Amino acid sequence: MKSKFLFDVPQEKKLRVIIDTDAACEADDPFAIVQALLSPKLMVKGILAEHFAVEGSVQRSYDEVCTILKAMELDGEVPVFMGEKGAMDMGESSSPAVEFLIKEALRDDPVPLFVLCQGAITNVAVAVKKCPEVLDRMTIVWIGTHGLARVPWREFNSGNDVAAANFILSHARNLWLVPSSVYATITVGLAELQQKVYPYGKIGRHLFENMIAYNNSPGAGWTKGESWSLGDSPAIAVALNPDCGHYVEHEAPFIEEDTSSSFGKGNPVIRIYTDIDSRYILEDFFAKLQINFGSDKSAE
Repeated sequence: MKSKFLFDVPQEKKLRVIIDTDAACEADDPFAIVQALLSPKLMVKGILAEHFAVEGSVQRSYDEVCTILKAMELDGEVPVFMGEKGAMDMGESSSPAVEFLIKEALRDDPVPLFVLCQGAITNVAVAVKKCPEVLDRMTIVWIGTHGLARVPWREFNSGNDVAAANFILSHARNLWLVPSSVYATITVGLAELQQKVYPYGKIGRHLFENMIAYNNSPGAGWTKGESWSLGDSPAIAVALNPDCGHYVEHEAPFIEEDTSSSFGKGNPVIRIYTDIDSRYILEDFFAKLQINFGSDKSAE
């Protein structure tokens, strides 16, 4: 896909990126994936399929990523890898996702590597457990946990693999955490998506129709009806602009079995975001989609 931007990003400001995603779980992951793929600053080296604690879910995530790439006419251009089939405590394996992550992290390349995690953090945890050296060779951005808050509801991403969450939180120093109090604020209306996403190519139609299908499904009983939180998009936003929100340097939380946060376990100090500029995230995505697919009538 040829870029239609009238600008470029200097090479020294670019990042290597690996996206780790439970893409078929809900409807927000695909939006974040598309935004990353459309961003000149981010050189997406690979996409890792993540499980979401349902049998066969890693295959579903893999298939959804392939659907996205095909709709963007990028199939074959960005490698996609099957990840771990379930939680880390189910036993280690050597999935293609884990092997690729280790290989890319150890590769001699001056361009910084960011791993953008939009689900359970199983693939990354298994890779770090297998090859601890990778910890110092990448920055991990994770959409997950309740962060500094003690929220009563179960946080989905950390809850899908509590052992992996605590393994990473107790080892990673180059970790940027975007907790529930932040990712839940990236709110869009379905009418806005119909106007700003649906008309723009096969990918715009897919993003919108996938969202509507999930919103009407039995699994979306917790949603509000005609709005949604694009909660995975902050992973892309902070890679593009680390200062698009405020953050604190704080001891990483320990995740209890109910996914509440506790402290005093001696975890390393990490970056925890306390807010994100939702205007920046959403308008950047809408603009990139419309610039690149505004003249694409293939979805009609």
